[in-house]
Amino acid sequence: MWLIKMAWKNIWRNRNRTVITMSSIFFAVILSVLTMSLQWGAFDNLVKNVVSFYTGYIQVHKAGYWDEQILDNSFEAEDTLGKRILANENISGISPRLESFALVSAGDITKGCLIMGVDPEREDKVTRLKEKLTRGDYLEADDNAVLVAEGLAQKLKLGVSDTIVLISQGYHGATAAGKYGIKGIARFGSPDLNERMLVMPLGLAQDMFSAYGMATTYVLSIDDPKELQSTVARIRSVLGNNYEVMSWEDIMPDIKQHIKRDTNNMKYISGILYMLICFGIFGTLLMMMVERKFEMGMLVAIGMKKSKLIFLSLLESVFTVVIGCTLGIAASIPIVYYFSKRPIRFGGSTAEAFSRFGFEPIFPTSTDAFIFINQGIIVFVIGLVLSLYPTYVIIRLNPIAAMKR
Repeated sequence: MWLIKMAWKNIWRNRNRTVITMSSIFFAVILSVLTMSLQWGAFDNLVKNVVSFYTGYIQVHKAGYWDEQILDNSFEAEDTLGKRILANENISGISPRLESFALVSAGDITKGCLIMGVDPEREDKVTRLKEKLTRGDYLEADDNAVLVAEGLAQKLKLGVSDTIVLISQGYHGATAAGKYGIKGIARFGSPDLNERMLVMPLGLAQDMFSAYGMATTYVLSIDDPKELQSTVARIRSVLGNNYEVMSWEDIMPDIKQHIKRDTNNMKYISGILYMLICFGIFGTLLMMMVERKFEMGMLVAIGMKKSKLIFLSLLESVFTVVIGCTLGIAASIPIVYYFSKRPIRFGGSTAEAFSRFGFEPIFPTSTDAFIFINQGIIVFVIGLVLSLYPTYVIIRLNPIAAMKR
């Protein structure tokens, strides 16, 4: 007990030295927390943008649809099926779709397009479709009109209130054709979707394709993206083998691979960061040992055992590191929270490049508690490992040489 009291008094005996040591740990924690929260915040924002392109977090199809995406592989969009899916934990929204391909014609120009019949209100809750509008008005469930992707509208040389003609093959080989007005123009994040997407109310699509009451896809939104795989597994067990349940990672593996690759690259950056932190903390410890060399030599000379002196030194290090880490975590919380609400925003050509691909030109921070705890523990361990240096100095201490001025 007396060693603990002595260690506490020792760290405040030279306040300037203690403050410098704590400051190095304090700023190390802030730097590491801010770096990691920016990394994970950027990834979370990327996933949020990706799922709002088109896929949603989870999709449910009839078994075999993903390999052969035709109307004949659609299923009955029954309320009971939707309720079974919504009853699962973590599911926050569900939107039925009827998707197929068609030829769209305007004047002498004809292009291929992807038709997506949706419930406008439910689709907006899942993929924020309404936010993609650049001109015109959003769809209503009973509209006899469509939304056209910006790139497709440019190719067809069309605008709001113009008329298009659609020709395709309907359900079970029926002929599908229709003439519709353009109610709005939307910009989709994916360049591919932006050049071929056409959206219409679900009832209108079912009528055009003679697929009454049918859907090709249920798109799901979830409350907690971290529970994505467990949610997919639960839905699969509920629906059985008649349906295929796919996460956005299964649908867009290239995006998942991109995040994995960037995460691996960040490990090297984190390694460099921790190396700089090590140098910063070690530098203050080195300065401290030079200043206290005479003091330690004198304590050993008057009979204090080196084992007790080592324990005393370790206690001082623990106190210093714990206080520095605690203050660092406390100070980093408002900083991270501020940048989560007011994220770093790019401008100029960089912002244009981000926006062209449907990504917000911002870097928000993640406020996940795990980041604060994890980085605090890492810096704490670094501080404790580096505090072994004073132990090494004490073991090799020659009291006579140490007391020489």
